[in-house]
Amino acid sequence: MITIRHLKKEYPSAIPLMDVNAEINKGDVISVIGPSGTGKSTLIRCINMLETPTAGEIIVDGKNLTDGSCDINKVRQKMGMVFQSFNLFNHMTVIENLMAAPVDLLGKTKQEAFDRGMELLKAIGLADKMLSYPDELSGGQKQRAAIARTLAMDPEIILFDEPTSALDPAMKGEVESVIKGLAQKGLTMLIVTHDMRLAREVANRVFYMDQGGIYEDGTPQQVFEHPERELTRRFISRNFAFEVEIQSRDFDFLGLVTDLERFGQSHYLSRRTLNHLQSAFEEMCMQSLIPHFEGDFKIKITVSCLASKDQVNMEIKYTGDSFDPMNSDDILAVKILKSVTENIEYRYLTADGIAAEGAYTNLLRMKII
Repeated sequence: MITIRHLKKEYPSAIPLMDVNAEINKGDVISVIGPSGTGKSTLIRCINMLETPTAGEIIVDGKNLTDGSCDINKVRQKMGMVFQSFNLFNHMTVIENLMAAPVDLLGKTKQEAFDRGMELLKAIGLADKMLSYPDELSGGQKQRAAIARTLAMDPEIILFDEPTSALDPAMKGEVESVIKGLAQKGLTMLIVTHDMRLAREVANRVFYMDQGGIYEDGTPQQVFEHPERELTRRFISRNFAFEVEIQSRDFDFLGLVTDLERFGQSHYLSRRTLNHLQSAFEEMCMQSLIPHFEGDFKIKITVSCLASKDQVNMEIKYTGDSFDPMNSDDILAVKILKSVTENIEYRYLTADGIAAEGAYTNLLRMKII
């Protein structure tokens, strides 16, 4: 469906794309991930020629978009674009937003465009908002309306540029459900996203972009669980882990709990799992570890969501002599910890010839249930 050969995009101050090559098949749903500034949005903007490539070729359904004789507007009718900022026409109602392009560009009658628009609004749960203006919609509703407007052109390819980044977790879920439904219909889609759950669950392929190109290309399972290249491994680790170090009894407890909450929400953890995660942190650190120390200490907490959406692992490293909190005299804390975790493993890192990891001499690993 799309062939990209030696694509380069150069700006006066940066070269986000140096040599991009890819074959995208009909029906592929591809998540495009990577650090900020690695050319993800530039790539999809080049694919529909919102950005003019500096060099290389982009061939869409047999038409070379970089050939000066190509009718770009005609090819674009096969490609829909959904933006982070929705880009709805604020002076038009929702149904008018959906009708405009089919009437103006496809030559449909207003009745045909209206009927198709209402069909799409019903499919995404917005039929009752047909006469509302964009300013009267929530962020999730605006993005769903923007997707419906794209679908009104009956595209074969849809390009998404950060479709959920401006939304809170509840609204992300609304939009994710619509995108999942589109994936099942066989549309070809490229989704630029920082939402790792969306990237993992919707796509059949993942492009990890770095160093001016597609650094790694594979299935979601391969890229997220068994990345082959070093930069991919680092990126995945950072995005699926929450790390914090505590070195004082006066640390910002409320701030840390809030950060844990945000991390859990960003990975769509259930309320039950989030509560268990916070309980494990409070009982292990606040009730067992910190009261145990008499002088200086360091505690490093790492929470990871590398497996299925509601499987969370917590690792705690700390300084000092051997101390297993599960053997402490605080019976209530131990009981609570056992109720919210499983497979609690303790190791004293300097025992049996095992070298300590930096200053940390104790290690606890547990799975939150």
